[in-house]
This record gives sequence, structure tokens and C-alpha cells, in this order.
Amino acid sequence: MQNCQNCGHHASCIENVPIFKGLTHEEMAEIAQISISRSLKKGEMVYRAGDKGGTLFILHTGRVKLYRLSSSGKEQVLRVVGPGEFIGELSLFSSLALTDFAQALEDTTMCVLQGERLKALMTKYPSIALKVMDELSRRLEKAESQIEAISLSPVTKRVAQVILELSSGKKEIVLPMSKSDLASQLGMSQETLSRKLADFQEEGLIELKGHRKIVIKEKSRLKEAILE
Repeated sequence: MQNCQNCGHHASCIENVPIFKGLTHEEMAEIAQISISRSLKKGEMVYRAGDKGGTLFILHTGRVKLYRLSSSGKEQVLRVVGPGEFIGELSLFSSLALTDFAQALEDTTMCVLQGERLKALMTKYPSIALKVMDELSRRLEKAESQIEAISLSPVTKRVAQVILELSSGKKEIVLPMSKSDLASQLGMSQETLSRKLADFQEEGLIELKGHRKIVIKEKSRLKEAILE
């Protein structure tokens, strides 16, 4: 690892994070002082369940998958994060060990912030603490919605909804993770997901291109599938 004062990406790494938006150059420099740079190859672990927490990881490039393992060893994907997003924030406010796993899905670079020193800066700049809490609230709400969807929503609704969410209004999307990981996140098997996508294609709602590309043909009908 390198101190971020000496690495080329540290400035943009910090500036691209929403919780640090609006800070002055001097305040940004203070954040950089407690930052180190870390690079990972595809497949490497950022951390594992049981590791000591108290660290904030900010992605600069690449993508990281967060997941948990059941007692039987089955993987449950929680979410995938990309540039400008951060992980490990819950451990900043708790002495408990980390409860999930974080793995690089591709070559990844990140800035790592020391928790105790970051909390000291939160005291100095309350706006940072407020933005962290706001982000935690958003993630909690999203997690609750995801649990509700897995528990109550039929497969058709879950798949249609994730396609529309990933599209962000565009007609063509590329899945940010493998179908296996996406299926895990949606609480279904990969076979079930693939079968439902094939059904949507047969019905003319979408067109599948390769392993991850999806072209939306009938957006209105996908919305109808969510409402049914």
C-alpha cells in the first residue's frame, strides 16, 4: 500500500465520493492525509467476514462484490459497488468484526481511510458524518425493499424490476455482474433467472445479446409486469 499523498489517483478518489462533496481544498487535503492506496487483482478479497473492521474503503476504479455465506456455504450477494462508492462504513460505528465478504470482480484500485482518524474528522466536520448517515439510511431502505421483494414478489416481478432499475431509462444495458451473482442477489437460482430472461425475450419484451447485454424492446410491458 502507498500513502495517498504519493499516488496519482488519490485526489479524484476522494473528490468523486458524494460524502466528501463540498469540502474545501484544505479539508480534502486532511482526508488525503489519512488515506492509503490499495490495488487488487480480479478475484482478490478486500476483506472477509470475521476480519477486524474500523476502515472505510473508497473505490476509485473497478467493481467489488459484497456477499455473505449461509451455514451451508451458499452465497448471497448483497450488492455490487463501483467507482465513487464506499464499503466498510458500518464497522466505523461498531466494535464488532465484519460480517460480510468483499471481493474484486475486476482489477480494482481504492483509497483506504483509517477509521479512528476519519471519525475525528467527522467531529471536526459534522457535514461528513451527516452525509454518511444519509447514505446508511438509503442503504437500509434499499435492503429492506430487497428483503420484501425476495419474500413477497414473484420471479417475474423481481426480474422485470431489476432490468428497469439497471437501465436508468436507457434501452440497452450490460449486467454489472454475472447472471449467477445477479440471481443470488434476487434470491433465485441462475437457472430460474435465465429461464425468465428467455421468457421475456420470447414474449418480445427484451432481446438478449451475449452473456450480459440486454436490449429493452417493450418498456411499458416490463412496467406492467411489475404492477401485476
